[in-house]
Amino acid sequence: MVMGDIATGTDVLVVGGGPGGYVAAIRAAQHDLDTTLVERDAYGGTCLNYGCIPSKALITATDLAHDAGEAAEMGVVADPEIDMPAMADWKDGVVDQLTGGVEKLCKANGVNLVEGTAAFEDEHTARIAHGGSGQGMETIEFEHAIVATGSRAIEVPGFDFEDDPVWSSRDALDAEAVPDELVVVGAGYIGMELSTTFAKAGSDVTVVEMLDGALPTYEDDVTRVVTERAADLGIQFEFGEAASGWEETDGGIVVTTETEDGEESSYEADRVLVAVGREPVTDTLELEATGLEPNEAGFLETDGRARTDVDNIFAVGDVAGEPMLAHKASREGVVAAEVVAGEPAALDYQAVPSVVFTDPEIATVGMTEAEAADAGFDPVVGQMPFRASGRSLTTGNDEGFVRLVADGDDEFVLGAQIVGPEASELVAEVTLAIELGATLEDIARTIHTHPTLSEAVMEAAENARGQAIHTLNR
Repeated sequence: MVMGDIATGTDVLVVGGGPGGYVAAIRAAQHDLDTTLVERDAYGGTCLNYGCIPSKALITATDLAHDAGEAAEMGVVADPEIDMPAMADWKDGVVDQLTGGVEKLCKANGVNLVEGTAAFEDEHTARIAHGGSGQGMETIEFEHAIVATGSRAIEVPGFDFEDDPVWSSRDALDAEAVPDELVVVGAGYIGMELSTTFAKAGSDVTVVEMLDGALPTYEDDVTRVVTERAADLGIQFEFGEAASGWEETDGGIVVTTETEDGEESSYEADRVLVAVGREPVTDTLELEATGLEPNEAGFLETDGRARTDVDNIFAVGDVAGEPMLAHKASREGVVAAEVVAGEPAALDYQAVPSVVFTDPEIATVGMTEAEAADAGFDPVVGQMPFRASGRSLTTGNDEGFVRLVADGDDEFVLGAQIVGPEASELVAEVTLAIELGATLEDIARTIHTHPTLSEAVMEAAENARGQAIHTLNR
């Protein structure tokens, strides 16, 4: 320690205040552990500040504007106009309310909040650099540490996020104006969500993807619903092309792409959004001082209790591996804190829902039919199209379906793939079913409110049992 340093101690040091870190800190404090949470940027992490929440705010706002403009068939005639600065102010207000709430919750639970960047000195000591240079250092000794430093957007060679026309997803969510022409590099979930958002806001959107389709982790019939809807919105897809560079022109920029065969194409735009994925943030922690080393993908490997190879150091959230989901991070944070507190907690990943907030939404949980077969099950599948749902028709959104996958022998529910209206909400019923070990019969015999979208889950269960009433049985 040098002159000016502060030395403190804590039972639990949590590094990173996102949905993994702040949840871990609160749960640790609830177990009467002296807990210190270090955050270098903003409480709530990427999710609340630069990801999930601001993106869903903009998606909701642009959906509202678009739907109102398309509702003439319902007798609603409107010509909505996007006021981007006002929309951004509303979105920022939502973010501020939530991040302020996180800070208040931490303090109310007795968590010590420290702003700064943490780096390990050894497996029981970390140094915290407060703010910029000259703003002081702090040394914290800890019994246990929980690493929750999250992830950051991956750059593509030739597309530096520091260059003004090049947007990361974070930049796009802070847009002060809607670009007339937008090129999106990457057709994963972030690229597809933001493509849809800006198309509805009025941009002419071109999506460039080096693979031969969008959302490659999902089944073809699921992604087909979304890509066809995106095409209806005017989004142009260019598959099999990798973005290779950009240059300024008199009227904007030109983005160039290249196929595997070396064929080049170019697309005019005002902005280019690069959304090709995210990478874990571990390089700021000086982990080598603890003996820890990330794997080749940059993740910290953990066991079923979120513990790393160093017994008193845990890792949760994006740094602990795929899937990079806020709710998965929060669960890992709870488990890590409870293990530190001596509780018999453990992780169980059989029912981790995943959602893409496109139009329509995609939500999945558990196994697909193919995954169930590979796992040794004799799967049975039931499906209910939303076009057969009375409630779906009354919303004007009847694209997509609910599909349930179950074990053909005992009917235990194994998974679901939902694409359609409110898929993000409907998947919760199937997630709970898997968690509780429910069967198709349990879902089929549960009385669902009519008319609701959730009836489609019940009907899919009936369909899997060959007893569907409102659709033809498979």
